[in-house]
Amino acid sequence: MKVKVKVWIEDDEENLIFGSGKTEVLENIDTTGSIAEAAKKVGMNYKKAWTHIKILEKHIEEDLVLRFKGRGENSGTTLTPKAREVIQTYKILEHDIKKYSEQRFQELFHKDGKEILSPKEDK
Repeated sequence: MKVKVKVWIEDDEENLIFGSGKTEVLENIDTTGSIAEAAKKVGMNYKKAWTHIKILEKHIEEDLVLRFKGRGENSGTTLTPKAREVIQTYKILEHDIKKYSEQRFQELFHKDGKEILSPKEDK
């Protein structure tokens, strides 16, 4: 058995601001250079992906993506340094919380070398 934890950030009104889904969208924008392609890769439509970005930008009060219109090499979307910082900071937080929860799970549910929640053995 293992413990599972999902980490997200909300505002004071409990609206989702940032989590693994928005992180995935931003990371895919970074690799594809396209909001549309990033949205497709994570299974959402362009409008929803763009809405996620705008919500996050509103709370951070900085741009996270730069869009270059046109065709060819100079078109597409790129992340700002702030977006990369937000991704990295979230990943550190998520990692630390998951690591702590795993350690705490072991402390609480594996006492004296025995699992507290183990299946009953057939006799």
